[in-house]
Amino acid sequence: MSAEIERFFSEQSPLAAEVASFRPRAQQREMALAVAEAIRDNAILVVEAGTGTGKTFAYLVPALLNGGKVIISTGTKNLQDQLFQKDLPMVRDALKAPVSVALLKGRANYVCHYHLARTESDGMFKTREDIKHLGKIKQYAKVSDSGDKGGLADVPENAPIWMQVTSTRDNCLGQECPNHKECFVLKARSDAMKADIVVVNHHLFFADVMLRDEGVAELLPACNTVIFDEAHQLPETASLFFGESLSTMQLLDLARDTRIETAAAAKDFAPLPKACDELDKAARDLRLVFKKEGRLPATATESFKEFAPALKTLGEKLTQLGGLLEKQAERSEGLENCWQRAQALAQQLGKWQKGDEPDQVRWLEIFHHSLQLNTTPLSIAEIFEKQIGGSARAWIFTSATLAVKQNFSHYQGEMGLLKAKTACWDSPFNYGEQALLYVPQNLPEPNSEGYTEAVVQAALPLLEASKGRAFLLFTSLRAMQRAHEILQAEFDRRGWNYPLLLQGEGSRNELLTRFRSLGNAVLLGSQSFWEGVDVRGEALSLVIIDKLPFAPPDDPVLAARIAQLNKQGRNAFMEYQLPRAIITLKQGAGRLIRDETDRGVLMICDPRIIGKHYGKRIWQSLPPFKRTRVEAEAVEFFNGPVSAGSSPAE
Repeated sequence: MSAEIERFFSEQSPLAAEVASFRPRAQQREMALAVAEAIRDNAILVVEAGTGTGKTFAYLVPALLNGGKVIISTGTKNLQDQLFQKDLPMVRDALKAPVSVALLKGRANYVCHYHLARTESDGMFKTREDIKHLGKIKQYAKVSDSGDKGGLADVPENAPIWMQVTSTRDNCLGQECPNHKECFVLKARSDAMKADIVVVNHHLFFADVMLRDEGVAELLPACNTVIFDEAHQLPETASLFFGESLSTMQLLDLARDTRIETAAAAKDFAPLPKACDELDKAARDLRLVFKKEGRLPATATESFKEFAPALKTLGEKLTQLGGLLEKQAERSEGLENCWQRAQALAQQLGKWQKGDEPDQVRWLEIFHHSLQLNTTPLSIAEIFEKQIGGSARAWIFTSATLAVKQNFSHYQGEMGLLKAKTACWDSPFNYGEQALLYVPQNLPEPNSEGYTEAVVQAALPLLEASKGRAFLLFTSLRAMQRAHEILQAEFDRRGWNYPLLLQGEGSRNELLTRFRSLGNAVLLGSQSFWEGVDVRGEALSLVIIDKLPFAPPDDPVLAARIAQLNKQGRNAFMEYQLPRAIITLKQGAGRLIRDETDRGVLMICDPRIIGKHYGKRIWQSLPPFKRTRVEAEAVEFFNGPVSAGSSPAE
């Protein structure tokens, strides 16, 4: 296989005819050879490949050449679609490989015939828009081969009606469903079972492995290779699924579905709708105990005197509904399903109320309309190690950001991959010529009052020099909003006409499309713009980061993990918090240089990168930018090749 890989990544590559920008890159070829070796040996491989390496082709080529069944898991549905619709067909055609490919998403992405019909007959719509959207979905379900909501552009992906016409793990009737034979979810799973290459996403993979719900669990036994792209996201995703969550939204859905099923099959049983109303009220009352959104450890609920009684009432109302459903369950598959759900949810609620188990943390997340009760393991390493152990297959983990100064020990320790082989390839881009890292002088400490104002003032000369064309990335929504207010006032005062775009004013894709087409826009974003965003060319020439992205220490899961590490006599900051912040910072910095002709300035405003003992470790983990602390040099960079530049303190 190695000879074929060498040929594929050479000047004579069949890809050269398909991809105008294709260039042979040593890093890409070496990564492909390492992946091929891991597949051959059924080994575990952890790979960091810098921006521009072309890691997607570097793992696709050996995966397709090797044969056998391959699962590729990506970080987002967008990436999933790009792999399935663009990258995989391109490599398959170039290799002339006779492989079949399938796309598998979570069940919430597929129209459910049963719930579509139930929603239509129920006739309870909140807006006229819902009625209009329902008509379009009904037509789409008749003509679509996949039922994937991504294929219906006329109905926005976040339209509320989707929740009513798709199934959840809770409300799927399974084999009892009258529409079982025409089910889109089952068709997608069946296609995946037959395919050589199956593209999934991380949420689906872990939901599946833990809950045996979405079809991946059935795919794994026959699978030779599992590849995780954007593997830096796995610790967060795995923690989510290796724990347990119960949301008031699930209880509201149970009440709604029970009402619909009662109207269809048990109209004569009046106590059921009344019990639904009482459960609905109890769930909403529990959410209303808290005035602000956010995360809290379970212990903090003691200071909310209404919480315990509200939780007790919720449990009683859920048990009461379950008892009534038991009496009516045999009247329809839908009522039977609601009874099973009520039992499972009551069991989960009781377990959460019982208290902490060792090595787990209980916590709450308060959203705008709902409340979630969570139990999360303090470490996922042992659980994940068990999941991947004992099976003769290759496991490949790859991302542009997994290591700290080319050291993978943090990631390996967190994921239980201590025996894995590791490899690291730097970006092929010439950062010394193409980019400049600028850390301004005299900025206050990041936690001081007026810090955001100081960041914006320091940014203005560079925004003027770059003529807009900038991302401002913030570690909090509050700082982002405040900076937006200040910039708007400054732009008006100075008569600047750079369009200002703000996260939340449209979907991420809409904002990015506008940003690219405008050519001189300034976009302010928080978490969702730090990664997975690709803007090539002059439209993005300046990336400004307000603070080093340390996770808030009052986050209940982080706080519990820090406490546990410190209790073990370890240094939680150096071993856990700092590596995580570095990986996130590398993601943010990676937005700047996306191809060989890009040029730009990365401005990191946080003075800790210079003043703290750990600062050197941070900037040494970034690509080899030329560095300066002099504003004039940063401004001058936009006028042509940069001069020598001073560097941060060694």
